[in-house]
Amino acid sequence: MERELSLEIVRVTELAALASAPWMGRGDKISADGAATTAMRAMFDTVSIRGTVVIGEGEMDEAPMLYIGEKVGSMQGPELDVAVDPLEGTEIVAKGLNNAMSVIAVASKGNLLHAPDMYMEKLAVGPQLAGHLSILDPIEDTLVKAAGLLNKKIPDVTVMILDRTRHETLIGRLRKAGVRIKFLSDGDVAGAMAPAFPESGIDMYVGSGGAPEGVLAAAALKCLGGELQGRLMPADESEYNRCLQMGIEQPDKVLHMSDMVGNDDVIFAATGVTPGEFLGGVRYLPDQRAETHSIIMRAKTRTVRFIRSLHYLPNKPLLNGNNEITSVSALKE
Repeated sequence: MERELSLEIVRVTELAALASAPWMGRGDKISADGAATTAMRAMFDTVSIRGTVVIGEGEMDEAPMLYIGEKVGSMQGPELDVAVDPLEGTEIVAKGLNNAMSVIAVASKGNLLHAPDMYMEKLAVGPQLAGHLSILDPIEDTLVKAAGLLNKKIPDVTVMILDRTRHETLIGRLRKAGVRIKFLSDGDVAGAMAPAFPESGIDMYVGSGGAPEGVLAAAALKCLGGELQGRLMPADESEYNRCLQMGIEQPDKVLHMSDMVGNDDVIFAATGVTPGEFLGGVRYLPDQRAETHSIIMRAKTRTVRFIRSLHYLPNKPLLNGNNEITSVSALKE
């Protein structure tokens, strides 16, 4: 992949974030997601790739755009797998909370896991713990190992987990072990990425979340030198068979980074919609301008760039704040 592709990809996440930001706190997650998806899909038409969506908004009969299998890009350039979440944290935006992002990962064809839409058990860590822990170990043993590797006492270790009823037992075990716990209301991708950023203060991310989000997080952690281990959690026979149909021959096996992101190169981009652990949200400024904060990373070089952009909104393809795309040609300006 050409390095110039990184900046083209981040332009896509920027527009999706700008399109969904006006819906913050308005209680309408469907409209927020629709605005982000429409903007992302239109902007992709300006990017010189032959992309196939392997992780998207759903199957063709479930999603009108950015569905799994959809072709994106100008149909010129490299043939790539594309994983997208136009609005990672629809509930977050609807409620006006933190950690909503627009997210994309791209890799050469055949190198991103086509993950089924179901839960995945996850263990995500930063570079210091990468390669040293196992999702198969009891959480108590994992905490002891992590504390030793980080040269910390157990009460100084901080674990992040989604605040969900399904995690009650795991949360109880974490509390009994004596670690600090930071709860996440939503934003599974941001949560899994957090341990790779020292400034987040998070040492480990555990619990279950969406499998597609797990692949996106694995792509990000590959760029950051961290690690995500996952294990699919099919709820019934139909979900188990769905795994088999998507080429996952052993749905219950542990998925390592190489299973989710196959080669050494992947590009990951995210733009904050609301403020989060490591990205600022869209901020509206005087004179019809808006500020976005993005991260763009490439696994091959391990380069991580934070980009602060100022956008003059009248020149963006948004109609009077209604989050409608005027034309694809306007996006090329």
